[in-house]
Amino acid sequence: MSEAASGELGYEQARDRLVEVVRELEAGGLSLEQSLALWEKGEKLAKVCERHLEGARERIEAALASVEDETGDGQ
Repeated sequence: MSEAASGELGYEQARDRLVEVVRELEAGGLSLEQSLALWEKGEKLAKVCERHLEGARERIEAALASVEDETGDGQ
């Protein structure tokens, strides 16, 4: 399923939105309820970023393992 079909933001989009959430929280002036809602949104965005980074890490590890298999070098 593609990112668009799943409704999940790309890494850069999620990161940029997370930065905005942090800025809003740091600026203050929000009610407790507004702050909590923004914090929850930030947590969700952080998890999206973590999933993208984990996927990238797995792809890199797979590529490195493939190169090692091709060269026969176990290091």
